[in-house]
Amino acid sequence: MTAYFNHINTLEELRKQYKELLKRFHPDNPDGSTEATQAINAEYDSLFKELKDRHDNEADSRRTAYDDLKYDFAEDERLREVFQQVISFVGVNIMIVGAWIWIDGNTYGYRTKLSNLGFKWASDKKKWYFHTEAFRKRSHKKLSFKDIENYFGSARVEPEGKVLLQA
Repeated sequence: MTAYFNHINTLEELRKQYKELLKRFHPDNPDGSTEATQAINAEYDSLFKELKDRHDNEADSRRTAYDDLKYDFAEDERLREVFQQVISFVGVNIMIVGAWIWIDGNTYGYRTKLSNLGFKWASDKKKWYFHTEAFRKRSHKKLSFKDIENYFGSARVEPEGKVLLQA
């Protein structure tokens, strides 16, 4: 039983609720505090390990030809760290697209912080983007941001702490 997370059965559900909770209880928000954020992170880590163990046990019992396409837990942790750093930025739009974080809006004042976190500027899309080193582009094809959203699915992080699924 957890104090913050409800009805978590998959890693995707866990990640979705984590983003919503972090946005709501971040210390920069009126409802938030450092203690709440630490409690949320501790619960996340505990649930993450539990779900990972369950996932590993299920995966062992059904080995397939797709064994090399495993969930990258280190990548998930790095994305969480970066997301936690940018979630309190004011005046920006945060979009989760696949395993990437995209940011636009009033980013000029945050450009140094974004760059230091590993974000890159996509001048053709007028957005900052972040992905972990695990990603390797396999095509030279140029895609619009809308095409990328449609292909990978997206979730916009709203100021009220809700994550709205879009595609």
